[in-house]
Amino acid sequence: MKKYNVAVVGVGAVGLEMLRCLKKRSFPVGELRVFARSARDIEVDGEKYSVKLISPEGFDGIDIALFAGTEGEKGAAVTYAAEAVKRGAIVIDNGADFRMDPKVPLVVPEVNARDIKKHKGIIANPNCSTIQMVVVLWPIYKKFGIKRIILTTLQASSGAGKGAVDQLNEEISSIASSGFTTIEAKVEKKSMPQQLAFNVFPQIGGFAECDYTSEEWKLVRETHKIMHDAKIKITATTVRVPVRTGHSESIYLETAKAITVQQVRALLSKSPGTIVMDDSRKGLYPMPKDIEGKDEVFVGRIRSDCFVKNGLWLWVVADNLLKGAALNAVQIAEKLIE
Repeated sequence: MKKYNVAVVGVGAVGLEMLRCLKKRSFPVGELRVFARSARDIEVDGEKYSVKLISPEGFDGIDIALFAGTEGEKGAAVTYAAEAVKRGAIVIDNGADFRMDPKVPLVVPEVNARDIKKHKGIIANPNCSTIQMVVVLWPIYKKFGIKRIILTTLQASSGAGKGAVDQLNEEISSIASSGFTTIEAKVEKKSMPQQLAFNVFPQIGGFAECDYTSEEWKLVRETHKIMHDAKIKITATTVRVPVRTGHSESIYLETAKAITVQQVRALLSKSPGTIVMDDSRKGLYPMPKDIEGKDEVFVGRIRSDCFVKNGLWLWVVADNLLKGAALNAVQIAEKLIE
């Protein structure tokens, strides 16, 4: 088997998961280089990695460069992607900087793997919430069409990086130390605009056009681009919740053709990357605590709208660090070398 020289840029939560995914999936790595803003040695699951200071020259001889990216910030790919491409690498970027560039494919392999062929050196990984939604909706869209999507996300702290996870842990400790006499946490350093512990708040990203947040617009625009259909009416509310890892989504859709719950269950049961977990009477439905560390997208609470023809509800949960980020990037790399 041909082997490929791979670079992983970033050793935050997503970068570490990229290293795990490459190993777990036996990606044919020749030489592996790990880059960050500072050189150091790290250990992941008992294996040691030497992290090098990132530089343009570091991409010499690299075939595939996986950029871990940071949501809401200008990622390293803005500075180094062009340099990597110039040196012969193909960049797969998990950050938000190139997603809506018309020259850059935005790819979820279960949905639009063919778009990979259109790349000009850079391929973008979609937003975590977009990925898990389109994996489930794509089979429905192909068979029944989708006219409208109304979506509420419940997004874990890890989606905002290590700082948000640390904030959640510190807030819980602060409240616990008071003997739970208060739910107001006293924490010096915050990375979130509001308290996370014992709280939810409907803001992910900054507020923009129509008073949607940037995260809500990502769900709209990225879905249109991935599914190649800008006519789908999409509206969303994105909510941060006190969960460590695992994004949940309450999805309402209206299909163009008549559809039954039985048809949806049968269709999604056969769809790649999807697991149906749907027996509400037995309390069987996906929950973040159960899907952390799992590769697939899980769906349950599949039910028809009693009042609207062709209306359908779905409950979708996935590990935002895996399928929502690192795993999807590695899957793109696998399709690329095919």
